[in-house]
Amino acid sequence: MKRPRLFGRVFRGATVAGAIAFGVVAYVYLTLPDVRVLASTNPTTTAFMKLRQDEAARDGRKLRHEHRWVRYSRISKNLQRAVIVAEDSRFFEHEGVDIEEIRKSIEINMERGAAIRGASTITQQLAKNLYLSPSRDPLRKLRELIIARRMEAALSKARIFEIYLNVIEWGDGVWGAEAAARRYFGVSAANLSRDQAAFLAGAIINPRVLNPARPNRRLLARQRIILGRMGGVEPPAPVAAPMPPEDDVEPDPLELPDSSAPTEELPPPSEELPFTPVPDPADPPSL
Repeated sequence: MKRPRLFGRVFRGATVAGAIAFGVVAYVYLTLPDVRVLASTNPTTTAFMKLRQDEAARDGRKLRHEHRWVRYSRISKNLQRAVIVAEDSRFFEHEGVDIEEIRKSIEINMERGAAIRGASTITQQLAKNLYLSPSRDPLRKLRELIIARRMEAALSKARIFEIYLNVIEWGDGVWGAEAAARRYFGVSAANLSRDQAAFLAGAIINPRVLNPARPNRRLLARQRIILGRMGGVEPPAPVAAPMPPEDDVEPDPLELPDSSAPTEELPPPSEELPFTPVPDPADPPSL
C-alpha cells in the first residue's frame, strides 16, 4: 500500500513542478518585446544605457553620453571584420544561439572547475544590451535566448549587426562605433584603419577597463590575434532598407583623450587564446 501512495505523491509533485515550469516559460515568452519594429526603427536608447545612467545618478556623478547612429555602409569593413572575429566568428552559421560553442563552453568550464569561458553570440549580446541586464538571473538568460531567436527570425544578419555596432558600449558613456572611433582615434567609423579597428574590437570584452587609445598588454595581445584572423572574414552585405535622412549629417566632433601616452610593445603571439566565444559580463574574463 505504501508504494502506490508514494508513487502518487511523486506523480503529483512532478505534475505541479511541470505546470509551474510551463507557467514560467509562458510568462517569459508572452512578456518579451516585439523585435519586429527593429526592422525599420533605429533604437535611440537601450537597457544598458539606462543602467549606466542609474548607476551614475546613484553615485552622484555626471555621466557623459556620446552616441551617434550611422548607417551600416558608413562603418569601416575593417571594424566589421574585427568585431566578428573577436565576438562571434560563427555569426553566419547560427540562428541566434550557437549550440556548438555552448557545448565547448560547458566542457571547458567543467574541466577547469569555474566559469572561464562563455558562449554568447552577437545576437544574444544585442538582445541583452537592448532589453535586459548583465545579471546572472536564469530567467534573464532564458529571455535573452528567446529574444535572440526572435531577432534572427525577424531581421537580416546585416540589420542585427548594424544595430549591434551602433548601440554597444565602448567605454564609460561611449556608445556605438561612431562615438568610439571619434573618442579614441579622432576619425569617423568609416575611416578606421585595420589596427584601430582591431583595438576597438578587442576592447568590447571589457569596454570600461580596456582603453583603445592607451592599450595595455592584454589589449595589445588581443589586437594581434584579431589582425591575424581578419582576412578570412567577409561581413554581411549592407542593409537595403533606407535609414533616416538625419544619418547623412556629418557627426559633430567629439572630445578626444590625450593620445601622447606611450604604449607597450606587442607581446609574442600566444598559442591559444580562446576569445571567439564571448563571456557574459558577469562572468570572469577568459583572456
